[in-house]
Amino acid sequence: MSWSRFLAILIKEFRQVRRDRLTFGMMVGVPIIQLLLFGFAINSDPKHLPAAIVVADQSEFSRSFVAGLENSEYFRITHRLQSEAEGDELLATGQVQFVLVVPPDFSRKLIRGEHPVILLAADATDPSATGNAIAALSGIGQRAIGRELYGPLASLRPADAPFEVRVQRRYNPEGLTSYNVVPGLIGVILTMTMVMMTSLAMTRERERGTMENLLATPARPLEVMLGKIVPYILIGYVQVIVILIAARLVFNVPMVGSLVLLSVVLVLFIAANLAVGFTFSTIARNQLQAMQLTFFFFLPSMLLTGFMFPFRGMPAWAQAIGELLPLTHFLRIVRGIMLKGNGIVEVTAQLWPIALFMLVAGLVALKRYRQTVD
Repeated sequence: MSWSRFLAILIKEFRQVRRDRLTFGMMVGVPIIQLLLFGFAINSDPKHLPAAIVVADQSEFSRSFVAGLENSEYFRITHRLQSEAEGDELLATGQVQFVLVVPPDFSRKLIRGEHPVILLAADATDPSATGNAIAALSGIGQRAIGRELYGPLASLRPADAPFEVRVQRRYNPEGLTSYNVVPGLIGVILTMTMVMMTSLAMTRERERGTMENLLATPARPLEVMLGKIVPYILIGYVQVIVILIAARLVFNVPMVGSLVLLSVVLVLFIAANLAVGFTFSTIARNQLQAMQLTFFFFLPSMLLTGFMFPFRGMPAWAQAIGELLPLTHFLRIVRGIMLKGNGIVEVTAQLWPIALFMLVAGLVALKRYRQTVD
């Protein structure tokens, strides 16, 4: 073995890596991003989940119970309501994870040793987000109320809680994981395929030398962009139809809401992802770089949007990044339509972030394509 030849090849390889700055950036950047996301952002035991309470019993026991919830790590009381109907609306729109109802005769039954019932309604569309909090509720309440059971009431402080927590898992009573994963797969598959196919399509034109023919035509940049995007929108619809049929026939996932509304939302979401892919195609010089850029976008979309891990379990900075991604809002929409039966009123709050993302990504893609034409 000649060490000089080996050294020459080694230097040549380093120079090639240095010249391909995008690939080098991916090689360094992707491990760092993975380390940060898995180390700091991912948490399978979410805490401080937003909860609404309806307290019809004004007694020291109820106040201690509520104070125990506020001091716990699992619950963060965000709404104090007058009726259960208000809580149902908050659950449907996803503003709270729980609605807890303390009945008016709670203290009277507690003193009599009749084990009053506290109702806990939970948004169970994501079972992993609520399981630990539900399991901890009885212990939190027992410790809080136990401090008030002294003197003649000390006998009511048994090993078990002096009250019963009756849990209603809304929208997914059996806590099936498939109810959460399968609707989410619609968004994940569309994100991966739409971004990748669009970015590869334009890059392939450049590699095959057909880009010059395209630029020689009288077609304007916007016309080329739309012509490239529309076929993939139709492909996206075919993918969604296949997933919905499999969801119903194979996984028995219900479709409670409107298919028409879901179809309308899909146009916006698919277009947003295609705009991202089109932007990547103006940056990448070959198909390998296009694939790398797709992976660079797909990684945070998988981890920070609430598909794999509970969104509310992530720290604030990770949630802020997740709110920028269209998949985060689409997951809330598709689960809301399929499992909760949400209508246009409930999904509107999640539509405009996707529309804004599509607009920004589309303008960037159009601007970069104009530069390519020039």
